[in-house]
Amino acid sequence: MSVKKEQAQLKHLRDKIDDLDHQLIDLLARRQEVVEEVVAFKKEHQLSVYHPAREADMIDARRDHGRKVGLDADYMEEVFRNIMRYSRSVQTAEISRVGVRPGAGILIVGGAGEMGRLFKRWFEASGYRVEILEVDDWDRVAELCENIDLALISVPIDKTVAIIERISPYLPAECILADLTSVKSLSVKAMCDNFAGPVLGLHPMFGPDTRSMERQIVVVTPGRERIEDRWVAEQFAVWGAVIVRSEADEHDEIMAVVQALRHFATFTFGRFLYQHRIDLKRTLEFSSPIYRLELDMVGRLFAQDPELYGEIIFATPERLELLREYLESVKNNLDIISGHDLDDGSGREKFIREFNKIATWFGPFSDQAIRESGYMINKLIERF
Repeated sequence: MSVKKEQAQLKHLRDKIDDLDHQLIDLLARRQEVVEEVVAFKKEHQLSVYHPAREADMIDARRDHGRKVGLDADYMEEVFRNIMRYSRSVQTAEISRVGVRPGAGILIVGGAGEMGRLFKRWFEASGYRVEILEVDDWDRVAELCENIDLALISVPIDKTVAIIERISPYLPAECILADLTSVKSLSVKAMCDNFAGPVLGLHPMFGPDTRSMERQIVVVTPGRERIEDRWVAEQFAVWGAVIVRSEADEHDEIMAVVQALRHFATFTFGRFLYQHRIDLKRTLEFSSPIYRLELDMVGRLFAQDPELYGEIIFATPERLELLREYLESVKNNLDIISGHDLDDGSGREKFIREFNKIATWFGPFSDQAIRESGYMINKLIERF
């Protein structure tokens, strides 16, 4: 085949690819038109932007469809996650400007703190009247509490109960009293004991540096809640957050693992590295992507406020007891190492037996974890 014919054939193939790309763009534009119809519907009916179960089902379906037509399932997942991420951002940008009860009055106690400032911005952007109450404002507490529809307590854990007791007498009867504390049993009980109106526990599972509420989890713990008072949770949903409802005891039990145990385990690993003066930079030269990801999480912890993590870890006696059980479990693992010193190699065999038991207990989640961690690792490789 001559050079001219080769070039002509290659151009023909490239033109076909260009044509298919144009068709893809046209299809994406048509898809976006439907997304805008969905936005209008959700806006009218005050529905949440993000539905985790539906998105998971969609991803699984796209992976299966791609596999059936000869395409790599991981490639399909990456493509459609990007499409859905953009779709959510469009929906959130449009819907998040809507206030469920625009014009309502909100008082944020601790509003000058990082989380307080975050919610002040969000509520004001959605058309609410927002005031803050700080340490120097208690001489104006009666004035600040007039005509408010929501009093939001955003103070450290160890000050929450005292603040609830102090402000409750000044609140209007129909006002909603809510808190942002990460320990719900103490705060919800204090609110119910000191205030006769509607009570709602809130725990945003994100920090003050959050730029978007999209897909962020907010745990809602009812205290003394009426149907008509649920506009607070609805507002978070309109902003794009995922609402998870939980009783106070269940919330605290789970948070002991999700927050206290996880942070303490990370602290313990970091402290071990510090005590042995491990050369972190040198280890990164040899590191696998997984080690780098784990070390990033350790470094992230020690780059933040120790007071905040101290509050979370030492919040309740139950959390401290869980940490003692965790350390006892770590100590028990010495049996595996000690057994390996024996001639029969029983330590290694015990490790494998324990590993298999735990793997069975994790079940299908392990497959999901492989996929999700693989995605993060690949993104990390692309960056570094």
